[in-house]
Amino acid sequence: MDEASAERGKGGLRRFLRRMASSNAELEAEDLQKSSGHEGATPITECAERKRHCVAGTLRTVTLRPRGGAPALEAELYDGTDVISLVWLGRRKIAGIDPGRMLRAEGLVSTQDGRKVMFNPRYELRGGS
Repeated sequence: MDEASAERGKGGLRRFLRRMASSNAELEAEDLQKSSGHEGATPITECAERKRHCVAGTLRTVTLRPRGGAPALEAELYDGTDVISLVWLGRRKIAGIDPGRMLRAEGLVSTQDGRKVMFNPRYELRGGS
């Protein structure tokens, strides 16, 4: 065995041991970060306010929260780094927007009550739920 393959073997063992010692939440976050990167998305922690960004991740929650007397569908998207609220104004339900669903969204990021929000984002459903 040459030196390079010995180093790869050590790295594989180190990765295996680290994954065994990690919690499910940590492993899920790591996997989501990798898949978001493959989508060409910006990590949510790096999204700047008042800039257009593309984000990708898994929907954690989907709720109907009226805003100003009008219906608004709100979904919490998690990409392994942070959370952003996706809000569709005037909507009560959108087919495919369900907890556990993976999606990619694009829009203007703003901050409301200290949380990142994207209003009426363009979106693409990814994978199955």
